[in-house]
Amino acid sequence: MTSSALEEIIAVLGAPAAGNPAQYLFERAFQAAGLDWQIITCDVAPERLAEAVAGAAAMGFRGCIFSGPLRRLALPLASSASPTATFAGGAGLFERSESGFVGHMTDGRGVVEALRSHIDPAGRGVLVLGAGATARAAALELALAGAGPIAVAGPQADRAVQLVTDLAAVHAHPVDLLAWSERIAVPADAGIVVRAADATLPLDGLRAEIVMADLDPEAGPPPEATAAGCCFVDGLEIRSVQAAIDFQSLTGHAADPDMLREALDEFLS
Repeated sequence: MTSSALEEIIAVLGAPAAGNPAQYLFERAFQAAGLDWQIITCDVAPERLAEAVAGAAAMGFRGCIFSGPLRRLALPLASSASPTATFAGGAGLFERSESGFVGHMTDGRGVVEALRSHIDPAGRGVLVLGAGATARAAALELALAGAGPIAVAGPQADRAVQLVTDLAAVHAHPVDLLAWSERIAVPADAGIVVRAADATLPLDGLRAEIVMADLDPEAGPPPEATAAGCCFVDGLEIRSVQAAIDFQSLTGHAADPDMLREALDEFLS
């Protein structure tokens, strides 16, 4: 049984964990919500992740947040997983339940909710650049949000083909594979571009009505997007929205993404 006299604890696990802002953001959100909770950040060698997760479960931790290569390794350790985590092939968040830890992958929800501040994804064509776990999560969540045709281009052809195949099986969603080359042509029907790989790859055919989301927190808008007048959603905005989603999942309390964005800027400075 959980005693109300004990503080709830969340663990941030990384390999390495240094530079992860999750603890800083959650501590700010705890303060705003009036929660007497604790969050700790730990380095965990990939080969010892199972021990770390078992320890967190044994000690009754509320949940775990994973970064880097640990996200892929964490998924098989979950007692159950959300459809998005299963589709993505990774878990960025473990949430305690009566049956054990439930694995979630909230990257895609972060992308969709950040985009919704600028454009309604419903009916919009999408170009997804990348085919890793984050790109897979974003593509799935956009499909579930009612986006129009989705085109995928990824630097690893086999992974891009697999994403197209898997995405086409989701409600028979229209999806197309584009070749990865030195320049990528944005489809004429695309209203959204999600960049989850190679921030330096030039894009042709950008237009003012396109909203570009880049998951790299350090990447700014590419020159061609600025020249075309595109709206640019940076990785910091997406990260802040995702942190708010994670916070509510673990605590049941809402967090203000704008407050988290300010905290993230403070952390990075």
